[in-house]
Amino acid sequence: MTVVAGSYDVKAGDAHYECTARGVFRKMGESPITGDHVVFAVTGENEGRIESVLPRRNQLSRPPVANVDKIVIVSCFENPSPNLLQIDRLTAVAYEHEIEPILVFNKNDLGDFGDLPGRYQKAGFSTFVVSAKNGEGIDELRGALYGVCIFAGNSGVGKSSLLNALYGDLELKTGQVSEKLGRGRHTTRQVSLFAISQDTFVGDTPGFSKLDLTWGEPIEPQNLALDFPEFRAFLGKCRFSSCTHTGEAGCAIGAAVTRGEIAQSRHQNYITLYREADALPQWVRKK
Repeated sequence: MTVVAGSYDVKAGDAHYECTARGVFRKMGESPITGDHVVFAVTGENEGRIESVLPRRNQLSRPPVANVDKIVIVSCFENPSPNLLQIDRLTAVAYEHEIEPILVFNKNDLGDFGDLPGRYQKAGFSTFVVSAKNGEGIDELRGALYGVCIFAGNSGVGKSSLLNALYGDLELKTGQVSEKLGRGRHTTRQVSLFAISQDTFVGDTPGFSKLDLTWGEPIEPQNLALDFPEFRAFLGKCRFSSCTHTGEAGCAIGAAVTRGEIAQSRHQNYITLYREADALPQWVRKK
């Protein structure tokens, strides 16, 4: 999708409109972002002006995108090998914003991921082991993708190859928006959403590899345990109500780790993320 500085590509039905935004947005220090549902006025042939932005269901800031349904977190077998802290950071951000995370382990033609996918399946995640090269698992993954789906992953994990295996040449999809979409008007700026069908859009940007709990997507430390779904069954069962689940005596989550009911790697990464969040000044957490 071509992006022009200061303009927005608005999809309405099967048409595209190159729009500007009302000056009131600048005065408010805000602007429409990718994924927004907007009200706009037609000002000319395929031209318009955005009048207002409808309420957002959720919003991420790096890069800015709204109304996301799923984050597809892509890792691969090697070069680079899976970064579990990055995976757990991204899944926590997803849950905090009520977005479904989907874990994809790509390039299984290069080797066996061992118990790693199963570890995340046990924790409650939708997990797919695929090969963009030979097509293994691609049909199953495609069937799980609907709504606004954003692909995240470091350089080298094969996101572009995976998207091509899933949908072919996405450049051919950019103008295909159904009149029956029924989700409002969609704007695209900075991040491109590709229309796959009347109810499926996909977006790919390297910026999503940098989502974090520090400056980009802050989470209150006391809320972080809720963003680890396998922790939820044990919350409220610790000896002390003030338990942070980072090593205190009588911690029900720590006991579950000892029993093998929660993966040790997940708990250790929770501790790392908790300490990151707890170290943030209050004004950053509330922004």
